[in-house]
This record gives sequence, C-alpha cells and structure tokens, in this order.
Amino acid sequence: MEIRCVYTEGNQNVIQEAVDRLPSAGGTVIVPRGNWKSGAIHLKSNVKLYLEEGCVIHFSSCMEDYLPPVFTRWEGVECYNYSPLIYAADCENVTICGTGVLDGAGSAWWHWKKLQQNAADRLIRAESQGIVVEERVFATREDALRPSFIQFINCKHVTLEDFTIEDGPQWTIHPVYCEDVVVRGVTVNTKGPNTDGCNPDSCRKVLIEDCTFDTGDDCIAINSGMNEDGWRVGRPCEQIEVKNCRFIGGHAAVAIGSGMSGGICDIRIHDCVARGTERGIRIKSMRGRGGYVKRINVE
Repeated sequence: MEIRCVYTEGNQNVIQEAVDRLPSAGGTVIVPRGNWKSGAIHLKSNVKLYLEEGCVIHFSSCMEDYLPPVFTRWEGVECYNYSPLIYAADCENVTICGTGVLDGAGSAWWHWKKLQQNAADRLIRAESQGIVVEERVFATREDALRPSFIQFINCKHVTLEDFTIEDGPQWTIHPVYCEDVVVRGVTVNTKGPNTDGCNPDSCRKVLIEDCTFDTGDDCIAINSGMNEDGWRVGRPCEQIEVKNCRFIGGHAAVAIGSGMSGGICDIRIHDCVARGTERGIRIKSMRGRGGYVKRINVE
C-alpha cells in the first residue's frame, strides 16, 4: 500500500496519520515536495518513509509535541523521556529514504544543555541506586532531557538512505539494541552541543557508508551503555563497518566510547576522509564507564 501525504493547513500530524493508516502488512508513506510541519513521527514494521526531492520536514520546537514519554536510552542509561523526533521500537524492516531534508529546529533545543544538567544528574543517581527503569521518567520542563533526532530501539533490518538531516536536538541518528542497520548516503549538518552524527549503541551489524558528517560533536560515536546500567544490560556494540565517509567538522571523525560498559568489538573503518575534525579516530573512556574495546581495524 502507498499513501501520498496531502498538505493540510494547520495540521502537523499529516505524516503520522498516514503512517497510522497503513495496514499491519506495512507500505510506503510518500512526503512530496514542499514544506511540512510535524511533531513526533512513530514508525512501525514494514514501513518506508519516502522523502521526495524538494521535501523539507520542519519538526516542532514545542516539547509537548513529543509526549507521552517513550522508552529510550539517554546517553547510555535507560529511562522514559520525550520522544525522539522520529522513533520506532520493536520493529522490523523500516526504511527512511529519498533526497528530502529533515529539519530538527535545533536552536530551540540547544539551550537545554544547561537546563538539563539537574535531570541528567538525577538520572545517573537513579541508575546507580538501582531504581527500576519504569520509574526513571524525564519528560517535564523541570526534568528536561533533549531527545535524539532519529532513534530505533530493539529493531531489525533498518535502512536510512540518501536524505539530509539538519540541526537536531542532540544525538542525530541513534540506533539502540538494533541488528542489521544500514546508513547510506546520508548527510548530517548540525552544529549544536552534543549533536553527534551517528551513534550505534549496543547494536550488531551496522554499516555506515557514503555519508557526510559536519557536526557539533563526534561525527560517529560507537557506544554500549554507561556505568551500572550498561553493565546490567550487558549488550556490546559489535560488527560495525564505516566506509567511504567524509568528515568535515566535529570533535572526532569516529569515536569509540566513552560509554562502553557493554563492550565494543569488531569495528572496521576504511576509505574515509576527515578534514576539519579535531581528531581522526578517538578511543575514550572515563571512570565508571569501563568495558572492553577490541579488534578495531582502521585502513
């Protein structure tokens, strides 16, 4: 089944409504050329979101448009928080493709960096004290944690291809507990604080190829959880390949860690070009986040 979105003045749920109309067997949602406004978009299994050339999706800067809270992993710790701008949980065969643009209205979120420090500290205390995940809820103005731009969690067979992402709230492409992920031909331009380009997080079999990154933090950061929570989950990030990518700006072209409590192994980085980043390859850790790092190959 194929549904072509039709612009409706004042309705920023057009894309989500199209996804919801697809049958359980799935289908394709086409977003045509033009400017579209949207709140959170939640995808489901066997769905392709196709962004036509000239399509720009402008995501809302109103935090209430990302409620109710969803299960997520925020900087290596599980919790419930504002929904990522595009989100899928427990899904298979999900694709976002086409040559359109996703605009995350990043500047509306970036001032949260200071505001969210108390919430971030409370989250760390909660996990260190063994508070169950269901009680770690952070989705109020007082407990405001910036969400990721695109997050797939517990998903298989995910493809992201050919589109451009601009100015997300925090981490940009964030697959968590996923298997068989392809990120191909994607351009990430985002300059805010902590706006990593792509963060495979306790994932298996991830290919990142032919992408361009110009970011406000690490272009690619490979992680596997933080502190006690990462050890509790105990899922490594493994079999990650990065090839034919361009890194224009950012802290590191490819960073490994510092959230590595679940372990990181079998990483291959080759045929990439980094110009303007502070570092090329960076392996980092810090007290409390320890885990193993092994079999890293850079060519």
